This record gives sequence, C-alpha cells and structure tokens, in this order.
Amino acid sequence: MTAHAEAIHPPKTETFDVTNRTNTDPKGIAREVEEYRVEPFGLYLARPAPGRAQFHYLESWLLPGLGLRLTDFWFRPGHERDQDFYLDVVSVERDGGTWRTTDWYLDLVVREGERVEVVDTDELLAAAAAGLLAPAEAERALEITYATVEGLAAHGYRVDRWLSTHDIHLTWRRR
Repeated sequence: MTAHAEAIHPPKTETFDVTNRTNTDPKGIAREVEEYRVEPFGLYLARPAPGRAQFHYLESWLLPGLGLRLTDFWFRPGHERDQDFYLDVVSVERDGGTWRTTDWYLDLVVREGERVEVVDTDELLAAAAAGLLAPAEAERALEITYATVEGLAAHGYRVDRWLSTHDIHLTWRRR
C-alpha cells in the first residue's frame, strides 16, 4: 500500500476564466487574477495567494502542447523550498476564454541548472489502480513526465533552454 492509498482523491480540476479574471481552485474557491496573458503556446497567470502560509504569490504558465503547468511560487520567509519551478502534469482544455486543467497526479520539482525530481508517482499508481484515472491517461501522464525529464536533462536542467526547443519563450514578473 502506498503512502497516499488511503487518501487517494479523484483528479483535481482547476478553472482559469480569462474574461472574468478569476482562477477557481479544485475546492471551488475563486480568486482574482492580476494578470492573464494568452500566447499561441499557452496561458500565463499571476495572482496573490491569500490565506496560504507557505507562499504569498504565484505565477503559472499552462502549456497544453506539453501537458504541463509550470509554477513559480513566491515563498514566505521560513517556508522557502529548494526549487525554482514546480511542474504539474496536466491535461488542458480550452473553451473560448475559459481554460481548465485536470491534474494527473505527477509533479516535477526543478532546481535550475542542477536537477529535476519526479514526485507523487505513488498517487498516480493508486489513482490508476482505483479506477480514478483511465489507463490511457495514466500512460500519457508517464509519457509527459519522461519527455520532460529527458528534455530538462538534455538542456542542463534549464527550463528556458528546453522550452526554447519547442518555440516557447516564457516571461515572468520576478525572473
């Protein structure tokens, strides 16, 4: 039994409403977004994170073609983590000005120029075994993860260098 097997949950979905400038989390809480930017390769958002003890702000890019959400958390003093980017493996659907992600459990923690760590494999396996994720979705999540790890490793664990090979050039508020 995995560490997460008892608490396994259905895939989490999140909504990004560009028109109304809101981001609704998996618990249904809508938060105001300071900035949305739509690019041919994805969607950028920047917003405060009220009520979060660990971080006070976040910036994210949804990259549908890669099956990823890249996030830069602005950690509060005393809650810093040894990471530069947190990557969620997701499916992304778009309907006009509304984008939706479904989190496929796997995450990658990137320390620029040093390493990438895959986390939550146990959650993916438990969800697949429980029938909460279709076999094809679980397989796709693994394919995305392998391709991301391989791409990052081939480019010195530099997110920007790897993404540039996909003609993706990200801009951030604090980077």
